[in-house]
Amino acid sequence: MTFNTIFSGDSITLTQGLIAAGTALLLGFISSYVYRFKSYCSKSFAVTLTIIPTIVAMLIMMVNGLSAGAGIAVLGVFSLVRFRSQPGSSRELLAIMLSMAIGLACGGGYITFAVFAAVVVCVVWIILFATPFGNTAKKELRIEIPENLDYEGLFDDIFKEFTTKNEVITVKTVQMGSVYELRYHISMKKDKNEKAFIDAIRARNGNLPVSCGRAKNETEL
Repeated sequence: MTFNTIFSGDSITLTQGLIAAGTALLLGFISSYVYRFKSYCSKSFAVTLTIIPTIVAMLIMMVNGLSAGAGIAVLGVFSLVRFRSQPGSSRELLAIMLSMAIGLACGGGYITFAVFAAVVVCVVWIILFATPFGNTAKKELRIEIPENLDYEGLFDDIFKEFTTKNEVITVKTVQMGSVYELRYHISMKKDKNEKAFIDAIRARNGNLPVSCGRAKNETEL
């Protein structure tokens, strides 16, 4: 299988431009829809993912035939990816990279390749996010204890009974220093009940607040 550009020479006809831009817009809509699969997404970000491929394709078509200009354009759009990915997640980075790649392929006239690559990536995306691939059993546990209670080894026997792994992340004072808040990353044993685990902790910490939920991946891009 070979992928050829629909452009010929340094000029682009209106029909060729419309095909490239239209394909970029359609694939952008598909990638945006796939991004929302099993994920919360704001309307503004969904619209951004839909429009980005068309804008990138237009930029590449404008510098068609100018290798230096094309290189600068590519560098510029990928610097935007880096800028946007700083506060976002790796999922957002993946979605924007896909949108950029679609735009670059369509802007270069490689329509068949753009469609093929986008479909393959989207199918793999859906499969990976629909399956347990990459799932982690790690949870974040927050425990509050009175300031006069020694927390060193206080819950070791409970952790040994209910968890396979446990790690202290932070210890800090709250409520004007009258209470300590302990934050752990834990992995529950499969045959253990989370409510029984929390009840055991409450009996030990004087019935102060205890919370257990999904652990945030602090190293996630």
